[in-house]
Amino acid sequence: MRMSRVVPILLAIALASAQVPATGQQMATVDLAQVDSLFERFDGTRNPGCAVGVSEGGYIILERAYGMADLEHDVPNGPETVFEPGSVSKQFTAAATILLALDGKLALDDDVRKYIPELPEYEAPITVRHLLNHTSGLRDWGSVAGIEGWPRTTRVHTHTHMLDIASRQNSLNYQPGDYYSYTNTGYNLQAVLVERVSGMSFAEFSQQRIFEPLGMTKTEWRDDFTRIVKDRSIGYSPNRGGGWSMLMPFENVHGNGGLLTTVGDLLRFTHNLETGELGGPRFLEEMHRQGVLNSGRTIAYASGLFIGEYKGVREVQHSGGTAAYRGFLTRFPDQGLAVSVMCNAGNANPGRLARQVAELYLGDALSETEPTVAGEIDLSLVRLEPVGDFEPTAAQLTEYPGTYRSPEAEAVYRVEIEDGALVLKNRYGEGRQLTPVYRDAFTASRRTFIFHRDGAGQVTGMSWSESRVWDLRFERMD
Repeated sequence: MRMSRVVPILLAIALASAQVPATGQQMATVDLAQVDSLFERFDGTRNPGCAVGVSEGGYIILERAYGMADLEHDVPNGPETVFEPGSVSKQFTAAATILLALDGKLALDDDVRKYIPELPEYEAPITVRHLLNHTSGLRDWGSVAGIEGWPRTTRVHTHTHMLDIASRQNSLNYQPGDYYSYTNTGYNLQAVLVERVSGMSFAEFSQQRIFEPLGMTKTEWRDDFTRIVKDRSIGYSPNRGGGWSMLMPFENVHGNGGLLTTVGDLLRFTHNLETGELGGPRFLEEMHRQGVLNSGRTIAYASGLFIGEYKGVREVQHSGGTAAYRGFLTRFPDQGLAVSVMCNAGNANPGRLARQVAELYLGDALSETEPTVAGEIDLSLVRLEPVGDFEPTAAQLTEYPGTYRSPEAEAVYRVEIEDGALVLKNRYGEGRQLTPVYRDAFTASRRTFIFHRDGAGQVTGMSWSESRVWDLRFERMD
């Protein structure tokens, strides 16, 4: 079931022509049926769906919605339905931090420990700017919580849990500024920082300094997941055998995600990133300032924004996902076009949908060039060494079994031999088989496990590495 709000065509043309982009490029004429066809699989009364908004020159020219917001109560999605766009939220957190910097309340090159002394003192300081750019080296607290046995959505995580995990990390993924690696920790810490520096809750600061001034009347933070939110959709994950199950972010961490908003409010915010009506030129400069690594390499990530190109056209965007919610907000500065898509269907790809909608409007401005993306590692700083294959004998396998403990994750795992293979088991006896890669190195479920030896050749520990947690150390207990 689709619902829509479309500006009458003559008024839309008049409004758009009032703010023609400096390049003078005009948008293609788009038939609404073309937009509807892109969301056809999400339309109907038996499935969750999506909402889409389009603005040109800052004027919202299209808002449409598809599918259901609440399957239990037969409530359809509409243009004013509230979703969570996941990490699209990060640009709002960055905006709050930068506004405080412009107020003179903090400096972006300050050591974060000046405001959050609970963090360990590492070899080199982590700055606020490192948090903005994902170059801090901080491990992702949610990933560490998963290693501990409590992945996100399995318990009510709070900022207290986040800060506790961050304060226990004796080491970083890497020296601050050496690499780019995406981590929610830096953005949750910014929410805490804003509260401590401003003297008000992060939600209150955002309401007074961002949401209200920009007319974002249906936007707030999910700082209390039990609070009633009018017009909120329910997040649903598809079942293997058909049908849907609820998958909601029952947690109070926010700043990394946790924004409750509409497609129209997202467009209002991203338009301000063109005009600077809120914040001014310095605000725009800092929001779009791309990170620079210690090597001198400039990365695509700025302050909660990816800066790049899509098919030859300049693009500023961010995607996100929390529980079964999905979101994508993109802006094409040279054409004055912006598109927001949010979905409450866990199998939706809002980035692809938003760009397909954008293609309808951009028309001939596009080329067949592939979009630029941000790499996670500067390979010029990585040493690669050849290794030989490893097929351990039964005798070699006996060197690894034991109990391994990590104080940083407050986790204990057992390594055992079952059916001629190593198995890593958690405290509940649930296991995963380890596949040998090279001597003392194994993989399982996109994770790498490397066992460490002492001078006598005895296995004394293990390190656990995955995309957002590098080299988390476990000591062998027996």
